[in-house]
Amino acid sequence: MDADEFAALAEQHRRELRVHCYRMLGSFDEAEDLVQETFLRAWRAIDGFEGRSTPRAWLYKIATNACLDVLAGRSRRVLPHLRTGPSDPRTPQEPREDIPWLQPFPDHLWEPAAPVDAEPDAEVIAGETIELAFLAALQHLPPRQRAALLLRDLLGWPAQQVARQLDTGVASVNSALQRARATLREHLPERRLDWPSPTEAERAVLRKYIEAMERADLAAVGALLAEDVRTTMPPWPLWFQGRDAVVAALTSSWDTSSPDYVGRFRMHPIAANHQLAVAGYVQRPGDDEFRAFAISLVRVEHDLVAEAHAFHDPALFPLFGLPGTWTDEFPVSSASQHG
Repeated sequence: MDADEFAALAEQHRRELRVHCYRMLGSFDEAEDLVQETFLRAWRAIDGFEGRSTPRAWLYKIATNACLDVLAGRSRRVLPHLRTGPSDPRTPQEPREDIPWLQPFPDHLWEPAAPVDAEPDAEVIAGETIELAFLAALQHLPPRQRAALLLRDLLGWPAQQVARQLDTGVASVNSALQRARATLREHLPERRLDWPSPTEAERAVLRKYIEAMERADLAAVGALLAEDVRTTMPPWPLWFQGRDAVVAALTSSWDTSSPDYVGRFRMHPIAANHQLAVAGYVQRPGDDEFRAFAISLVRVEHDLVAEAHAFHDPALFPLFGLPGTWTDEFPVSSASQHG
């Protein structure tokens, strides 16, 4: 295989390998790096590829091993509510860049997984291939269990092929799968199978939520929140549980006379992790522009916002094809809009 043939092969599988690495690592940034590492390792070993497996399976094995190397001895990625109890809105906290936080994934870069073979317990992850709750639950698995589950239950590969990928036996793979599926049951939300792709009704709730946020209308926002709503804001380690706590936090940050006043917001609907999401821009006091603030993933349940995770990282915006400052002419594309 010459350089041009290899480049074509790499490009053919880049998207799905990026998603595989993202599921393994919980980080878009690291997934990008590991895909490049995969291709570097593959090119260096190209003379040793004897065709005993497909090029795709060969690349997946290299990618999986590269991820396992990175994960060795490292703490799992988390969201704030997976670390401590809920926060007091009256107690400020500083951002924690030293904590490995989960990151969102742009839908326009997602590659569908292969169908899952019928097998007992395999339905535990049905329909949840990239949702944030699934990614968070995956982080509770030891790396090799995580790899076995992704290769078997998401890619649909037979246990014997998974064993070859992980250089182990079929019995070890089946044992790892059994433990991994049991752990996922413990950490996935109870109603996980009731979360299909966002509906038009849910998108309508999101639009009302955006409008209320942009008006800084506390009463309207409160009316759209579920009583037990949960919000997080990584890299801030704090998180809020319940409508009253969320409204209390917003009351302080929206008070123009308060030293904690954040500013005015503009928000644009996007698509991330197969969930409703918005890109938020803020105009801080004294600034004449709305600047990139946070990518927020939102879950709507029973016509109310049940969960919102706001990732405060302007560096995420280019991944979604979004500018760093607000414009009234956002592109209408798969990168910035739900179906």
